[in-house]
Amino acid sequence: MRALKGIVVFYLCAALALSICPGSSAKWPGLDPTNWHVHVVNGFGGQRALVVHCWSDLDDLGTHTLYPGGDFNWHFHVNLPGTTRFTCDFHADKQHALFDVFWKESEHMWLRTHCNWKACFWIAKDDGIYLKNVPENRDERIHPWEQ
Repeated sequence: MRALKGIVVFYLCAALALSICPGSSAKWPGLDPTNWHVHVVNGFGGQRALVVHCWSDLDDLGTHTLYPGGDFNWHFHVNLPGTTRFTCDFHADKQHALFDVFWKESEHMWLRTHCNWKACFWIAKDDGIYLKNVPENRDERIHPWEQ
């Protein structure tokens, strides 16, 4: 019985150590100690309002009306199974877009590198939804508006 307790303690310590080591989330997909931030920004010209509704499997973040320059944001940690995903529904006048704004990547690190491994900035502009490439300090159009 004593040996079994020792093995359990060893595995718990190993899991804790892996969860705080840089790069451990790439090797162990469920472990991600990052405190992620997602921002949705109204970057329209003029006075157009943006209505956004965001949610995950566990959280409904509600519907928010953003006026020009407005920012709706939240923060979270990726869940242990590594299945965290947030989806947002964007509306502005007759334009619409619906897509995932965060997902846990296990192989390709496109989203993580754009977000500089901590903060994603989705910006609604007149011609579509952009994601800020934080390391390069430029906005990239990812989703055109649907009519």
